Amino acid sequence: MSLNNLYRILYLYMQKPIVTGLMAYGMSGKIFHAPFLKTHPGFKFHAVLERTQQSAQKDYPEITSVKSADDLFNDQEIELLIINTPNYTHYELAKKALLSNKHVLIEKPATTTSAEIKELFDLGRSRNKKVMVYQNRRYASDYLATKNILDSGSLGEIIEMHLRFDRYRNFIGPKEFKETSLPGSGILYDLGSHLLDQSLCLFGNPAHFHKTLGKFRKGSEVDDYAHLHLQYTNKMNVFITMSMLAADPQPGIVIHGTKGSFIKSFCDTQEEQLQAGMLPDDEDFGKEPSGNEGLLTVMDEGGLKSQKLIASREGRYIDFFEAVYQTTRNEKEFPVKEEEIIWQLELLEKTPEFD
Repeated sequence: MSLNNLYRILYLYMQKPIVTGLMAYGMSGKIFHAPFLKTHPGFKFHAVLERTQQSAQKDYPEITSVKSADDLFNDQEIELLIINTPNYTHYELAKKALLSNKHVLIEKPATTTSAEIKELFDLGRSRNKKVMVYQNRRYASDYLATKNILDSGSLGEIIEMHLRFDRYRNFIGPKEFKETSLPGSGILYDLGSHLLDQSLCLFGNPAHFHKTLGKFRKGSEVDDYAHLHLQYTNKMNVFITMSMLAADPQPGIVIHGTKGSFIKSFCDTQEEQLQAGMLPDDEDFGKEPSGNEGLLTVMDEGGLKSQKLIASREGRYIDFFEAVYQTTRNEKEFPVKEEEIIWQLELLEKTPEFD
């Protein structure tokens, strides 16, 4: 029996699902949230905000489509609201949801400043409501493979880690909120929040930090290149790079230690499968295709090199939603900790040394 089916049986017989509303049904809502609300038995996908089209209701006829955020805030059935709107709106909408006695799950980046997220965390505690931040890439196959290698100790003491998120798009995209100079726009907040989260989760808050931003596409109002250098007290270095103009994307994960190295392509099949219409309860969901294995190189004490391919564990975004359920219903500690989100935003908002 698959783990997904086991979840379903347990929840059907033990506890009621969390009635959940979705603040938007763009790519984030359609791909990264709705399929999991549908398939995880701990949730009841109840309503979605759609001001113009009713695409969500066509996909999920059992839900309610509303035209106003207030309709979601005032719906007494809704227990959890997912804030998956443009970055600069997260703080205001999450605050209104908390004041309406809803738990909130906020898309990354949680807010545009650390002061805003601190206020939301405090407000949630004062109203006995959960404030959770969506960091799904902790459950991606490439990250899970990397964490397994680090936990194994096979690389020895880590000297440096490189994380890259490369794309090639030499034009200004159609999403105005991403391409206009608004709080939280640009590649650093968009993709940097993913990679920073992974580094902070693995190694904690760095002792020193440097940031470089750039605008290279013609007419760009926002950063389309960003580089972060995190240095830790043990002198370990993490280098994070994001680019919109990388015609030949480089490996997304490169780690060097005193005993060996690990190189892994930046890949996770879950997003592609979701875009193709596969649901998370499909038995093949999250399984990485062959050819994407990581390469582990180890040197023995005599200097002899050995190499082997490391297959990834299957990606499991569904486990993130399981964590949301357990935190909301059963008071379990949420895996994305408050201090990690605060550290992330403090680094994101810090003035760059070079521009």
